[in-house]
Amino acid sequence: MKQTEIEPLLATVYAVLRAEGADEAAEIVRGHPATAELTGNDNWNGGTNYWDIHFTIPALEYAKLGLKRASLQEQITTALRMVTEHEQDVAYSALIIPAREFHADWRSGKSSSLPKSVRQNIADGLRLENVKWHGELNDVEFLSRLYELENLPSTDSRYKDAAGDIWQHRYNNDDWEDEWIFSDSRFNLFDGSAEAFLRFLCEMVHPVVRPQREEAIKLVEHFNDQLHDAGWELYQEQQIAGRPRFSYRLISSDSAEANAGRSVMRAKVVVEALSAGWMAKQIERMEYAVESDPELAIGTAKELIESCCKSILKIREIPFTKADDLGNLAKKVTKALQLVPDGVSDAAKGAENIKNVLRNLTQLTSNLTQLRGLYGTGHGKDGQHRGLQPRHARLAVAAAVAFVDFVSETHRYREAKQPEIKC
Repeated sequence: MKQTEIEPLLATVYAVLRAEGADEAAEIVRGHPATAELTGNDNWNGGTNYWDIHFTIPALEYAKLGLKRASLQEQITTALRMVTEHEQDVAYSALIIPAREFHADWRSGKSSSLPKSVRQNIADGLRLENVKWHGELNDVEFLSRLYELENLPSTDSRYKDAAGDIWQHRYNNDDWEDEWIFSDSRFNLFDGSAEAFLRFLCEMVHPVVRPQREEAIKLVEHFNDQLHDAGWELYQEQQIAGRPRFSYRLISSDSAEANAGRSVMRAKVVVEALSAGWMAKQIERMEYAVESDPELAIGTAKELIESCCKSILKIREIPFTKADDLGNLAKKVTKALQLVPDGVSDAAKGAENIKNVLRNLTQLTSNLTQLRGLYGTGHGKDGQHRGLQPRHARLAVAAAVAFVDFVSETHRYREAKQPEIKC
């Protein structure tokens, strides 16, 4: 079977799965390469050809599917047969397989390692900030989401499995420290695989475990500060009831994509602080458009600044109109927050440097507006127009987040009624 014959079939299967609400199975069909393999022929049944459609997915993603693989394969197989039931001479089955991955240094473990020092730093940070790793759940509830506790041994001879002795010592006796999980050899978080530790971190910020979005996002930001140099990051994979659910992936420590991701993560924290729900959609659109649609990302970066300015002005009850362009909005915000260069005394140490930074910060909004007008969305282009590349979009996104981050931090500082320092 040629690839040109597979694609129309898979497109139809994808549409059927989406219509039936089987979104995860549909994404397997749409998002991963597929090949067909003839596995048999039944000459006694009219000459039916039996085909396996192999969907090849990255090894890490394959492993994370776990027991769900069988049900996903069954859903796709059912859809394949539904679409082809009028074809008497073929029968299809779906098979999800891991991609063959090779790294020159795979035997050394460097391609997916996570140093113990990084894990220790993360655990120490949780302790210093008094963050409960199990969130809103108890220890047993949390760990049952990751492990089959009834199949893990008990360290207390009175109990038959891990669930029993954890409950006894954490809640009946209360004689285990809060951080006991990091030194328990049954879970081996410090010396086990990188993937096991990363799955634990992802579960820590799952919406069921930690329902407060801002708290989860801040934790992910702290985790990524440590993980980044080791070549890993947590990223938002999907949403559950409007809250982010995170997964993990390998990155290059100096990749532009990683830097853009950190900028977007910071912007999400700002949204939570300003309670500006409509900004969340802009950030989500911007995040997904950086690589695939740079012009949309540039346009959305400009809109993000507008939304931030309007949000702060509204909170401070400072009037603005539809006629106010981005430059006017930015000026009103910088004046309200005492960020205007003229507010810095010439006698202050480094006054000229502060003035230059503030001028550039305000000018940034004007430059973004012009950049959007030339290359972004929302304007007609002639036939010779050539769009910008993702690197330009990442620049626009990082610049927008820098502005939004600075003015929102200053806004919160002023709202806290701390002694005012005009800088």
